[in-house]
Amino acid sequence: MAIISTAGLARTFLTKQGPVEAVRGIDLRVGSGEIVGLLGPNGAGKTTTLRMLTTLLPPTGGAATVAGRDLARDPAGVRKRIGYVAQSGGLDPQITVREELVTQGRLYRLPKAEARARAEELAAELGLGELLESRIAALSGGRRRRLDIAMALTHRPDVLFLDEPTTGLDPASRDDLWRLVRRLRDRHGTAVLLTTHYLDEADALADRLVVIDRGVIAADGTPAALKLEHTGSADAPLQEAFLAITGRGPAPAAPSPLSV
Repeated sequence: MAIISTAGLARTFLTKQGPVEAVRGIDLRVGSGEIVGLLGPNGAGKTTTLRMLTTLLPPTGGAATVAGRDLARDPAGVRKRIGYVAQSGGLDPQITVREELVTQGRLYRLPKAEARARAEELAAELGLGELLESRIAALSGGRRRRLDIAMALTHRPDVLFLDEPTTGLDPASRDDLWRLVRRLRDRHGTAVLLTTHYLDEADALADRLVVIDRGVIAADGTPAALKLEHTGSADAPLQEAFLAITGRGPAPAAPSPLSV
C-alpha cells in the first residue's frame, strides 16, 4: 500500500527572468514501512519536492496523496499524519529536553498528562531518558538530532520526512542515527523519506533510491539494482552509479561477457 503517491507533481517559480520549472512532473510511490532516499545534485528539485510533500510549498501542477490525505485539498490532514525534521532544527537551547518534548505534545493538543507520558516514552525509545532534565544547550550534535526526531514523532506519524538528517555529525553519531531510523521502521512500520548528499548513507540506509535531476526522476530502484544497471556491478560504489545517472561524470564501462 502506498503511503505517498504523486502524479505529475510540479512546481514552477516566477522570477524576474521568467518562470523556472524547479520540479517538472514527478510520479512517486512510497510504501508503508519503506525507507526511500531522495538523491540529486544541487538544484535538481529534491528539496522542492520534499517541501511540497510536507505542505510547506504548494504545488503548481499535478496531484499527490500523503498518508491517505490529498495534498491540495487537505493539507491540515497531511500535517496531522507526518513528521518533519528540517536540515536545521528549531530547538530552544535554554530549556530542558523534557520541557521541549512536553511543549511539542501540547502543540499537538495532547492533554498535559499524556504529553508528559509521551515525552518519557520518546526519551526512553530514542536514548534520551537520562537527559530529560538536561538543557538543550548542553547536548551534543547527535543527541540534538535525536531530539529533533523525537519531536517529529510526538503524534505517532505514518510518514517521517528527514532533510539531510546527519549533516555535521561525526561517523559514530551518523551510524547511531541510521540504527534509530531502521528501528522506527521495524518497530512501528513508519515510512521514511530522506534527502542526503552522503551517498554511503543512502546506500547503507535506504531500501530504495529515487534520483531526481533537472526536476524529473532520472532513476528509481534499490541501491544494488541501480549500481548493477549503471556500472555493471552491484558492488560498485554508489557514487559511480550516481555520476552515470546524472551525467556529471563518465560511467565505467560494463565488462564484456567475452572478457570474463
